[in-house]
Amino acid sequence: MMKFVQWSCVATLMLAPVAAQADDWPSRMIKATIPFGAGSATDVVPRIVFERLGVELGQPIVVENRVGGGGSVGTGAIAKAEPDGYSILAHSSAIAITPAIFPNLPYDTSKDLSGVLMLGSSANIMIVPNDRPWRTVQDFLAAARAKGSQINFGSVGIGSAVHISAEKFRLAGGFEATHVPYRGGPEVIADILGGRIDFYFCPSSTALPLIREGQVRALVVSTEQ
Repeated sequence: MMKFVQWSCVATLMLAPVAAQADDWPSRMIKATIPFGAGSATDVVPRIVFERLGVELGQPIVVENRVGGGGSVGTGAIAKAEPDGYSILAHSSAIAITPAIFPNLPYDTSKDLSGVLMLGSSANIMIVPNDRPWRTVQDFLAAARAKGSQINFGSVGIGSAVHISAEKFRLAGGFEATHVPYRGGPEVIADILGGRIDFYFCPSSTALPLIREGQVRALVVSTEQ
């Protein structure tokens, strides 16, 4: 598989707690917002962490998915929340890209949110339907560059890490393709399996089981290893 470097990170951010309440935090339920669809890599990893964290803190962490706008809908909800330490946002590296794509966001990432920790990083793997004739990345590029080619690709939203991975690959490969944004990863996978889109830079945690089971074909990985 061709190597194409593009990191996809998952970070957790939280509004800073009010100083007067810091000593007894947390004294009630914590609300966590994930701005991508259920079942996506940015949803699965935080849920695993929050489940254990809730046990350690002695308070439940309730997760809500608020999708849309490349993650800006859920992020905006947390940015406007009471700054008492009970609102958490689990986001991807798209949080650094969104302001450049949506210049009129109703929040300022650097001022309205405080970074807490990185939960991990994940490679994105370019997968294609099994019914496509491409066995190597060279096969794919030859087809994509051909006159009259109508290649398309899916993502979990404009500005998402998987979208940026696909665009960087497209530009480096010198071909045109139509971007089809979805509300979440499961919807993209369904259309890859159904052959309705040509490729998807899927997070490795989701892609690997599909590859091992022979449901899709992998051509490119976004990391050096």
